[in-house]
Amino acid sequence: MTAIENAHNIEALRALARKRLPRMVFDYIDGGADDEITLGRNDRRYGDYELNFKSLVDISKIELETTVMGATSKAPIIVTPTAAQRLFNPRAGEAAVARAARKAGLVYCLSTLASTTIEDIARHTDGPKWFQVYVWKDRAIVEKAMERAKAAGFTGLILTVDVPVAGNRERDHLNAFTIPPKINAKTVSQVLARPGYLWDMATTPKILAANWADMDTGGMGIIQFLDSQFDRTVTWEDAKWMKEAWGGPFAIKGIARPDDALRCVHAGADAVWISNHGGRQLDTAPATIDTLADIVAAVDGQAEVILDGGIRRGTDIIKALALGATAVAVGRPYLFGLGAGGQAGVERALDILVSALERDMALVGATRLSDLTPDFVRMPR
Repeated sequence: MTAIENAHNIEALRALARKRLPRMVFDYIDGGADDEITLGRNDRRYGDYELNFKSLVDISKIELETTVMGATSKAPIIVTPTAAQRLFNPRAGEAAVARAARKAGLVYCLSTLASTTIEDIARHTDGPKWFQVYVWKDRAIVEKAMERAKAAGFTGLILTVDVPVAGNRERDHLNAFTIPPKINAKTVSQVLARPGYLWDMATTPKILAANWADMDTGGMGIIQFLDSQFDRTVTWEDAKWMKEAWGGPFAIKGIARPDDALRCVHAGADAVWISNHGGRQLDTAPATIDTLADIVAAVDGQAEVILDGGIRRGTDIIKALALGATAVAVGRPYLFGLGAGGQAGVERALDILVSALERDMALVGATRLSDLTPDFVRMPR
């Protein structure tokens, strides 16, 4: 049995990724903003919610299939967009993640800052796929991206709104980290300690923002270019424009407040995506699970609700669904798998979560997603 096959939880894949990746790359996946308080809360707060199970329920058949923004998924788990995935496995990257999502029957989301092109991803998967964008200063960039995504068969658009400026990710500063990574006095020992990764980097194409490879970034890395392109004047009117310009299923990602969730609805969003960017933006923001119930109540069925942040177990997913989420989205779990072992690692991460959800549904006494109601969840006093 391989190390990947012997990984029985997401933390085991995290440990394998840590062994394989240079510290600067692992820290980029693993780290958060400032003191990483929100990063820790996202994961830890699930443990404070208890599951109140039902007994003597016929659980001979568990049904996990669902529909999110018109896309059919074999489980209520979305493969969330993350940038530059070839950084975590230079030979695999987004292509491996897309293939693994297709194999699992889950919705795959491609970042606008992917290291693989929109068209290449379409060649790797004919499964359900969405494209993620920001509102950049140059509207032509956004319009071009949407046109390419539509032509390639992407059915949903995700507007990320919780990155008006880049967060203060201090691990990256300490590592003098850039994308693509540069070898310098701080990182040379890290890279030399991982010769397999170094070989992969040396024998594969340079890691770039592939969809904008022909764009002049002035020599800046992706993070710096992204920060320079963010439009500080963006408002809800811009979100409405994007929904109209796209003309299809549309989610707004990065929502933490009930009033903003209602603004998403008024802007025409089909889904409100609760997220604090994995604790990588504003530190001391609340854990996403703690904001869920109030946002669901505010939306009141006018849009679907997606939640990310800290999902590691099937019980985490059940708690989110019982409190009103339509689906959850995961990033770090599959990135740990990608870093640990390419496509096989991503497949293992997704299988761990789907299998755990099926098992834990049986244990709480729910056979369909619609069975999961708030009375399954208890917060001790």
